[in-house]
Amino acid sequence: MSIVTLHDVKGHASPGFESVRQTFVDNFDQRGELGGACSAYCGGKKVVDLWGGLRNKETGEPWEKDTMVIVYSATKGLAAMTLAIAHSRGWLDYEERVATYWPEFAQQGKEKITVRQLLAHQAGLFAFDEPVDREIVADLDHLAVVLARQKPAWEPGTRQAYHALTLGFYEGELLRRVDPQHRSLGRFFQDEIATPLGEDVYIRLPERIPNTRLATLARPGSLDMLLHFPKRLMLDSMNPRSNIYRALVTNPGAMIAHDDQHIYARNLEVPSGGAVATARGIAHAHSVFATGGRELGLRKETLDLLAAPAIPPTHGFHDECLKADVRFSLGFMKPGPVWRFGRASSFGAPGSGGSLGFADPETGIGYAYVTSQMGTYLTGDPRDVALRHAFYLSFELREATQFVGGRRVS
Repeated sequence: MSIVTLHDVKGHASPGFESVRQTFVDNFDQRGELGGACSAYCGGKKVVDLWGGLRNKETGEPWEKDTMVIVYSATKGLAAMTLAIAHSRGWLDYEERVATYWPEFAQQGKEKITVRQLLAHQAGLFAFDEPVDREIVADLDHLAVVLARQKPAWEPGTRQAYHALTLGFYEGELLRRVDPQHRSLGRFFQDEIATPLGEDVYIRLPERIPNTRLATLARPGSLDMLLHFPKRLMLDSMNPRSNIYRALVTNPGAMIAHDDQHIYARNLEVPSGGAVATARGIAHAHSVFATGGRELGLRKETLDLLAAPAIPPTHGFHDECLKADVRFSLGFMKPGPVWRFGRASSFGAPGSGGSLGFADPETGIGYAYVTSQMGTYLTGDPRDVALRHAFYLSFELREATQFVGGRRVS
């Protein structure tokens, strides 16, 4: 028997999108959902905004309208938005060399790395050789020195390796260099995106947010990991010398964004994996990027670049960390044969455990899903996949019924 019914689910689904609400309920009964939220915008209008279940498995506290949760690598899409704004303002050229903006970066054979290559995980900078802990991450000047000293694992531009945590730190320092106010990425995101849109999305979570607004994560069981996680990647993730272990597990490791007393770390920026947000806020931000970007002053030239196909490194899209064909462009993930979402021009980012946010400029859709129950699927969590399937079916049906005899019916 499901722990959640249609009556228990809060929020709304606009007429024509009722099946998304039913699918959200079905996730609890059929796909192991604990608590979460799903939100979607069409043409700038919010058409789905649902939440339900538990935000804390141990206490039984419910997921509320303003509940936020960490979204891990879905943060990458939000971080990429800041550089897109910098590009629109003429501060940054994606084809320029990083060292043009950040001269110290040119150390250790990095002088020719372009901004595009860095943002596409093609710079060979997926791990740190020097120790990096919370104290260094909190000291942006010190962190910049460590970043500049890092040597690429191979010739930049030849291979792709998922910069699980390092990418955000490099993005943050690059943004500090080009922003006339020299703001950190988290502060820039708050000033230029979250606050103007009036949404609860934080890359730097402030002290004032009470724990009662934060969902805690329930980890997947060992059996689920064995059944659903790619075997080769699982073995690599247990090997301290593997690329993915070095990129994600250690130095500083993804757990740096957590805090025993405060659930999530406060006043600490992990721009590739530490965002804490509502699904509504993530969907709204992506919606703006999917519908022309007027609210944030984005130029069409920038949005066209984000919608364009990813450009592979010399040896193709095979990722040396993820052991799969994954496509990245300008800080975002793009749809590909392994990871499918939206239309071909879509861009966004998934997060470990199941979260996802993306913009689909072809249809004007901004979408997000977040959860308190971590999943184990690398290429699309079944709960999210079911919601997206229901949503796009509803969207296509609505579009079809608005045309009669080749004319749009208002």
